[in-house]
Amino acid sequence: MDDQTIKEAIAKIKSDSKKRNFTQSYDLILNLKDIDIKKQDGQIDIYVNLPHPTGKVIKVCGLVGPEMIDDAKATFHSAIVQDDFANLAKNKKEMKKIAEECDYFVAQANIMGKVAGAFGRVLGPKGKMPNPKAGCVVPPKTNLNILQEKLGKMVHVSTKKEAIIKIGVGKEDLDDKSITQNIMHAYNTIVHHLPLEKNNLKSVLLKLTMSKTVKLE
Repeated sequence: MDDQTIKEAIAKIKSDSKKRNFTQSYDLILNLKDIDIKKQDGQIDIYVNLPHPTGKVIKVCGLVGPEMIDDAKATFHSAIVQDDFANLAKNKKEMKKIAEECDYFVAQANIMGKVAGAFGRVLGPKGKMPNPKAGCVVPPKTNLNILQEKLGKMVHVSTKKEAIIKIGVGKEDLDDKSITQNIMHAYNTIVHHLPLEKNNLKSVLLKLTMSKTVKLE
């Protein structure tokens, strides 16, 4: 697959799709083969940092100590200070609301044990515990603005449930060059993590939210 193939697919999708009353997203779909997701070597669980923001509004919640709470409140969608963990843990309704509302949770590294104790039962089953792979477990002096920007360009790739990968790579109002670069970067990164690389690909498709799929490879 190359840039020209992607650009031609984008052009075809644009010409064939109807105008919608919302901004659609481009979805990259990789159908896999000869891979057993029940075995550890067949499970992919990575975070891909794209060259450009996807356009999705990312809501981040900071779980931090008093030394970071002001920065976390100024930067993230919401922030919870360590002193409030215990009381919040008793309020299951509020905990579930926060878990549903936010896409990522960032924890201060030196209080990660307390974060796990207070939030693990709610965030764990949803796959939203602060993850070091995503850069979401941070030391106290981390620049949170840079982290927020990074998370806006990040996509989570997982094959834990089925042998297919589907990720959003950008909104339709993003320019074609940026979409193409996001697709190429995501594709190359994912292929590199497959056990047999390209030999594990059955097909690679691209579509808008409400459009038909176009084959890339």
